[in-house]
Amino acid sequence: MTENAQLTKTKPILVLGATGKTGRRVAERLTARGLPVRAGSRTAPVPFDWEDQSTWGPALDGVGAAYISYFPDLGFPGAADAVGGFAKLAVSKGVQRLVLLSGRGEQQARISEEAVQETGAAVTVVRASWFNQNFSEDILLEPVLAGEIALPAGGSAEPFVDADDIADVAVAALTEDRHAGEVYELTGPRLLTFDDVAAEISRATGREVRYLPVTAEQYAAVLRENDLPAEYVELFTVILDGRNAHLTDGVQRALGREPRDFREFARDTAATGVWG
Repeated sequence: MTENAQLTKTKPILVLGATGKTGRRVAERLTARGLPVRAGSRTAPVPFDWEDQSTWGPALDGVGAAYISYFPDLGFPGAADAVGGFAKLAVSKGVQRLVLLSGRGEQQARISEEAVQETGAAVTVVRASWFNQNFSEDILLEPVLAGEIALPAGGSAEPFVDADDIADVAVAALTEDRHAGEVYELTGPRLLTFDDVAAEISRATGREVRYLPVTAEQYAAVLRENDLPAEYVELFTVILDGRNAHLTDGVQRALGREPRDFREFARDTAATGVWG
């Protein structure tokens, strides 16, 4: 066992966004392995807040590795400064392994990635496509329940990826030396348009859910009504322009297995009752 691998067994692993879609799953998996986990969130026993740098140091004290998930998005203004500053502080406190959640097709997110990679730590970048769970645990849950998913996505196709696959890759990178220096682009096993997604959810739930293409201006109005960042409009219109309409082998390279398909996700999610 190498020194880095040993650290993940003896020192806490800090999981930022520990109440979010991926962070929660990462923390659960690490805990199930009997590994020490420190939750990084505003409500944690040792609070962490991206907007309050005074919380960063205490959250990092004694930590051996960290999963970095930035809110609201790694490509938003100010993200690179925050993430880079946090990573430098982490290394100065002896953290040797960093796993960064990033987004596919986001050029601004690359600046944040570089800021972390330049720290000299053993860094793994996990670039994820749109999450399946965006339709069950996030902003798109209510539209699914209402039967209409309105987005400025046109007819573009996406290789939707499951948050469980992302978490599995992150945990592997946090606990195994062979992932240091890797950039994993994660996708699901096939491309789907949002019409396809609506059809899959309809099939799984037994009720009609449809996709409604809208303009960026129309979607901006929806975001304002829900007090969500206006930057999401630019993000959605950029990354949903077809640039990510191809599959990658990131899950296969990291885990040695195929990624989970959206149909399986939809079937299992419908069975929970969250979609009514």
